[in-house]
Amino acid sequence: MNESRRAKLHAFDLRVDQFLEPTRNFKPTIWLFTTATALGDFGMLWHIVGVVRAAADNTRIKQALILSALMGIESLILNQGIKPFFKRERPTVKGDTRFKIRKPRTSSFPSGHASSAFFAAVVLTRWSTWPAIATWFVFAVIIATSRVAVRIHHATDIFAGALIGSAMGLLVHVVILFF
Repeated sequence: MNESRRAKLHAFDLRVDQFLEPTRNFKPTIWLFTTATALGDFGMLWHIVGVVRAAADNTRIKQALILSALMGIESLILNQGIKPFFKRERPTVKGDTRFKIRKPRTSSFPSGHASSAFFAAVVLTRWSTWPAIATWFVFAVIIATSRVAVRIHHATDIFAGALIGSAMGLLVHVVILFF
């Protein structure tokens, strides 16, 4: 990547970081972003969504199992297949001190939380209707945004993660059409 493009991406990351700074001093958003980041750990929210959907309608048990299996595959592809090619440092080692979060073990780029969130949201559209579909994407945006708010990712990390996760989710839809 040339220096001009790198400088523009860095400037974008800084603008987003500065935009989110007021949210880091507001107790409700501190709670929201801390909770969203925790629920995004290991795709926890999406496993919970699968279980709740299955508990509400036992015909969705197979969907919950498929979602959990696909989440594992997505995580493996992203964390073992894609992330090792990038050695981007995180904005902070343990996140902003105003947030109590788990210390990540992988590089910053792309965001695994954003990837898994958008992957799950896209996959869940297969089995959902409006307004649930909108809810999945609202959850995905909140989880992805939380990673920048807690200063464990750059904004460009979450955009790349969201694109990768969405693309993998769409690939799942295509594969399902053939089976």
